[in-house]
Amino acid sequence: MDLQSLATTLEASLDPNKNKQAETALLQEQKKPGFSLSLLSIVASDAYSSTTRLASALYFKNHIRRYWTDENGVYKLPQDEVISIKRELIGLMISVPANIQYQLGDAVGVIADSDFWRRWDTLVDDLVSRLTPDNARVNNGVLQVAHSIFKRWRPLYRSDELFTEVNHVLGKFGDPFVQLLGRTDQLIEQNKNERSALSQYFSTLNLMMKLLYDLSVQDLPPIFEDNMQSLTSLLQKYLIYDNPLLHTDGDGDSGPLEFVKSGIFEVLVLYTQKYEDAFGPFVEQFIGSSWNLLTTTGLETKNDILVSKALQFLTSVTRLSQHARAFNNEDTMSQVIERVVLPNLSLRDVDMEMFEDEPIEFIRRDLEGSDSDTRRRAATDFLQQLLAQFQKPVTDVVLRYVNHYLSDYSKNPTANWKSKDTAVYLFSSIAAKGAVTTSQGVKSVNELVNVIDFFQANVATDLMSDSDVESILKVDAIKYLYMFRSQITRDQWRDAFPLVVKHLGSPEYVVYTYAAIALERVLALVDHSKRSFINSADVSPLSAQLLQHLFQLIERDPEPAKLQENEFLMRCVMRVVIVIRDGVVPVTDNVLEHFTKITQIISSNPANPRYYYYHFEALGAFIRFAARSQPEKFENGLYPVFLNVLENDVHEFIPYVFQLFAALLEANPSGSLTAYYTSLVQPILSPHFWSSKGNVPALVRLLSSSIARGASQIAESKQLEPILAIFQNLITSKVNETYGFELLESIMAHFAPSIIEPYFVTILQLLFTRLQNSKTETFASRFVRLYHFISSRIDSGFGADWFISHANQVQDGIYVQLYLTIILPDTQKLARPLDRKIAVISLCKTLTNSIAFAEKYKKGWGFTCETLLKLLENPPIITSTDDTIADQDVDDMSFGVGFTQLQTVKRPARDYWPAVTDVKSWVSQELQSTNTRHGGKIKNFAEERLAQSPQTLQVLSMYMSR
Repeated sequence: MDLQSLATTLEASLDPNKNKQAETALLQEQKKPGFSLSLLSIVASDAYSSTTRLASALYFKNHIRRYWTDENGVYKLPQDEVISIKRELIGLMISVPANIQYQLGDAVGVIADSDFWRRWDTLVDDLVSRLTPDNARVNNGVLQVAHSIFKRWRPLYRSDELFTEVNHVLGKFGDPFVQLLGRTDQLIEQNKNERSALSQYFSTLNLMMKLLYDLSVQDLPPIFEDNMQSLTSLLQKYLIYDNPLLHTDGDGDSGPLEFVKSGIFEVLVLYTQKYEDAFGPFVEQFIGSSWNLLTTTGLETKNDILVSKALQFLTSVTRLSQHARAFNNEDTMSQVIERVVLPNLSLRDVDMEMFEDEPIEFIRRDLEGSDSDTRRRAATDFLQQLLAQFQKPVTDVVLRYVNHYLSDYSKNPTANWKSKDTAVYLFSSIAAKGAVTTSQGVKSVNELVNVIDFFQANVATDLMSDSDVESILKVDAIKYLYMFRSQITRDQWRDAFPLVVKHLGSPEYVVYTYAAIALERVLALVDHSKRSFINSADVSPLSAQLLQHLFQLIERDPEPAKLQENEFLMRCVMRVVIVIRDGVVPVTDNVLEHFTKITQIISSNPANPRYYYYHFEALGAFIRFAARSQPEKFENGLYPVFLNVLENDVHEFIPYVFQLFAALLEANPSGSLTAYYTSLVQPILSPHFWSSKGNVPALVRLLSSSIARGASQIAESKQLEPILAIFQNLITSKVNETYGFELLESIMAHFAPSIIEPYFVTILQLLFTRLQNSKTETFASRFVRLYHFISSRIDSGFGADWFISHANQVQDGIYVQLYLTIILPDTQKLARPLDRKIAVISLCKTLTNSIAFAEKYKKGWGFTCETLLKLLENPPIITSTDDTIADQDVDDMSFGVGFTQLQTVKRPARDYWPAVTDVKSWVSQELQSTNTRHGGKIKNFAEERLAQSPQTLQVLSMYMSR
């Protein structure tokens, strides 16, 4: 494919009507050498439209993410291509427009994760060499590249390797950076009357603030510490700087001034929190300038980020008692609350516009914690930090304002409803101590106030009233319950629950969504003894209407993106099904119809990962609690939509679909592999599905479940060899080795030794090669578990002797070395109770049943005994399976990346020896019965082979005489 054809295909990939065909073509094209360089050629050429160039940059970024290196850091692209990319990318990034720069910057970050700095040690020199005295466009490109690389340090934990990298950068980049910072300051002064140049130099300053943070985030660089006086002077200068030429038109969009000042505050927060010794003497001036900024900056949206950052700085300052003292008098406290907190807590017209026009965005900002850059959140954090330092004076002052606003509301509730909103929000801010937790809401409250009394006196009426209460006040009432849900008793919740349910019927998007949020969280609420506040008996009588109404709200707009906009509604559906459990069976037909309809719609355009995660969790719960009673109905109902996902390669959904297929199979009470699932085995052996690492865990689960029910059919269909080929691919990968062992264990558990026999020596060769060349702790642990699993299964035709004979076919005598250097030492490292239990059974059966250990490995018999007794010093205790369904943290950074486990259908670890509940008693009985059966042979072995270890012999004798 030539460049023009490639450009045309990239354009087509942006067209919903052509993108599937275009993506298929691109997938084929990317396998060819030089593909990444072709993408960069399109990015670099002005001959193509900006849209095509951006599409090429996006594809390049994703291509680099997938194909730069493998899990071992080995390049997947040809070496000459790697060298060319590194050589060309920096210069190209500097020359392209900003929107393309960001995409290429992400690609640079991916490459840097792998190669910087050891395999790309010329990069910093290259960047420094490109810096100029006064060319802002070039400098901004260089700084953008630098930020793309150095921002990787922000979330990292300290390590010697990281500090070596940081010092490598500072040694080359530190001086030029400080010089450029001073030079940029001069250029801003020289061009203060030239709008275009001034804007470019402010863009430089903005990037330099980001880099100042990057370079300081791990430790305070000596070059900054040595120049702290001049550095803080420059920060102070631009914190109070103003120039009408940098003002933006309108109230909505932030401009260069706001961005630079916000960046300065981020640096100030970092330095205040981490470098008090060096930065402490300079803090006071910034407290004054931030106070002035907060009391003079308007309420326009463009100032929101700046005001939030300024409040975050004051919050960080207030954590330090030597600076917090400045606020510790009633006069100052009143000024702070009146002039800083209240203006930023109160609802603005723009907030109400968002409430009406972008309700889902209003909810996310207000509720989730994603609102760290909103004025309300930042003002609340500041107020709560003041409260932590000076609880009584802050409480007293705030309560005066709360009463003032409540009084104002009472004078004219229709006109003054915003006063009540402010009062409730203000009271909630000082009533809560600490963050609102996901599981419990507010766990600790300010003992100087009474949250229940305040609710009953001022909030409950808005929840109960059917009259024209302002929608925001209804939301405030529901949110109050949501926040303080763990402070409300079970009986109080039983009274409040129907009132919250009632608000699902509100015509207001925000009101019914908040109702769904509060319902979902209270349904998940448990006390210290894990008893639910609202249980199945409370919910089941109204569950049919509740689910039907929730589905109607979800399906109100059937356009795919719109339907999956509101994840909170689907999360509530999930929670209702989890709570009512088999209470969903009577409404199976209706619920199944909704799930299949929604799955079909969203499959055409997966747009909201949180929504479709909750969708599949809800469907998983539905399968878990209802499919066993009517498996054919579920299988027939879901097969067409699941097949549609697989045929159309909806990669976002495929890992979920395979998990749900496995759950359906495991729920089918027939115990066999029916024709429905037999037809799935061959397709899931296709390399296409296994090429995506996000599919692997789900495919292994489905394949293992299929093997458990249909080993004979799989053997007859000659599908074992393809399955073993999959095992081979998995076991050679450090990322997938665990799943390789899981699949192999399933094979060993369900196929007869005679079927596995022809392949097992080859299997061992693969495992031994990994142990010798690239052993990981996980691999060794899983290998040891596999050994014990095989060794323990004498009744199935396996056992230690079976393993020994095959191991020694790989290399004569290798078993002894393996047993003494890996199996016995690593057995003590096994942590999971089930693994330790299998090891106990394996070792005991080796002592009692192995001919090789009885006749050939006499010293090994003694070593085995010692290892067994050490395990029994801390015997594994297998607890009963907990039926609780854990919550997935959708705010975790790894959520939605690759594979996401569905908690509602998560398979518990399998206990192959459920009858063995007390391993010490079982070992005692096994030793005694075998010794009796063989005429005292075990006792004789012990006395002979443990003669040099009298303490071990004594302990073993106790087990044999219990």
